[in-house]
Amino acid sequence: MNTSDSTKERLLLAIESSCDETAAAVVREDRVVLSSIVASQFELHQDYGGVVPEIASRAHVRNIIPVIHAALQKAGCQPGDLAAIAVTTEPGLVGSLLAGLTAAKTLAMSLEVPLITVNHIDAHIYACGMGLGHSIYPCVGFVVSGGHTNLYDCRTATDCRLIGSTTDDAAGEAFDKVARILGLSYPGGPAISKAAESGNPDRFNMPRPMLHSGKLDFSFSGLKTAVLYAARGVPGPAQLSETPPDRVADLAAGFQEAAVEVLVEKSRQALRQHGYRRLCVGGGVAANRLFREQLQQMADRERIELCVAPLDLCTDNAAMAAIAWEYFEQSRFAGLDADVLPGLVRFENPRR
Repeated sequence: MNTSDSTKERLLLAIESSCDETAAAVVREDRVVLSSIVASQFELHQDYGGVVPEIASRAHVRNIIPVIHAALQKAGCQPGDLAAIAVTTEPGLVGSLLAGLTAAKTLAMSLEVPLITVNHIDAHIYACGMGLGHSIYPCVGFVVSGGHTNLYDCRTATDCRLIGSTTDDAAGEAFDKVARILGLSYPGGPAISKAAESGNPDRFNMPRPMLHSGKLDFSFSGLKTAVLYAARGVPGPAQLSETPPDRVADLAAGFQEAAVEVLVEKSRQALRQHGYRRLCVGGGVAANRLFREQLQQMADRERIELCVAPLDLCTDNAAMAAIAWEYFEQSRFAGLDADVLPGLVRFENPRR
């Protein structure tokens, strides 16, 4: 039976380029993801042990059109089938964000469809509910990635208020830096997790920064320094190549356990302080096996609902920008003068 045009679900193209992944997705109005394409820049940044902003922005310029084309092709649709264009505009690297926004504005203007700007953090939290079949709001939202370690009081999908963040390194950034200290590969999260499998987490006494501070903020610089001192000695004449393999494994395990303990405990404190019975966790670090296991154990003890983003939606992608449909339904559109907001404002309800 043929479906008439009047009963067809509307389609939205989402573009994500906040850091080092160029991504595009076509999402139906019922939040079904028809395509999700991600072009990784992993090899471009591997030798540097982290993302180089200029390299990232240049790669986005090269990749953005092919990625959009691939997303439309995989979804089996044409540009004229789109009801709106969504794009990440905050937070992130300014050059990277501008590459995506420029493409989105061009498409929205040429197709004469609405432009919707999306907060990358809000989208990570929204991804936790994709495919569940029910709303995840209200909840405590927790985004743990290479650039962010943020806790939110989420009243609705479009009303998320910052209640805690890192005072220095983000958790994912700390994983990358510790991996570099230990001579492990980039990105640091998977490398440390793999090394830790054969390590003894109790061999080294690793600090748990701000664990009992009474605040919902994080700090990982002291933990990172403790790993550096333990790896090289104080003072540190030893070179990375001289660090025995068993010492590397034990340090990786000790660091990972300390970092995860802080992340889990802070999320528990946030739940209790704000009286919520649901925790939603997204971002690249949410793919860490130990983190997911200990979050579930905490959720079982506290008898709260835990919603962790699916593994394919933890790292940066455009499918999570399905949150743009929430704005579409409220007719909250952006003008062609929309700009990027690279930094994360540390105030309550930063977007509104």
